[in-house]
Amino acid sequence: MRKKTIFFSLLLAVFLNVFFPVASVAEIETGIEIGDKAPDFTLSTLDGEEVQLSDFEGEEILLNFWATWCPPCREEMPDIQKFYDQHDVTVLAVNLTDTEMNKENVNVFIEEFEFTFPILMDEEAEISNLYRVNPIPVSYMLDSDGVIQHKAYGPMDYETMVEKLEMVQE
Repeated sequence: MRKKTIFFSLLLAVFLNVFFPVASVAEIETGIEIGDKAPDFTLSTLDGEEVQLSDFEGEEILLNFWATWCPPCREEMPDIQKFYDQHDVTVLAVNLTDTEMNKENVNVFIEEFEFTFPILMDEEAEISNLYRVNPIPVSYMLDSDGVIQHKAYGPMDYETMVEKLEMVQE
């Protein structure tokens, strides 16, 4: 009797895997659309520290692309700071450094408004090209597996950030 139970359990497992496969995170395609695993990258922070996106797996991430000369970017940055301060979320703000007049403008802007989330410097436009960033700002909300759950063109306000984070956490 025990052999029959084991046999039928194995048969059921095979049947379920064939007809109802479950995609693992490793099987999810890498890309920049909702449902894709976000492409990994490494950039330096404003302070010169190397940061790799995949180092934050296990955490929800707001990945934001911006520049100091961009009025909508400047408008949303205080809301990003509030979001960062009030929620358990990683914020990675990728500055399109190659579009800035100079790197010092970024430093002055960050210090003036006392932003404390990580500022990553995309000096050669490699990452903004990888993510096909145009226009800015562009934001991606990633779940704890690094899968894109939301993509926003244009500035997001604090309430929208919270709403999208709650959706990711469901």
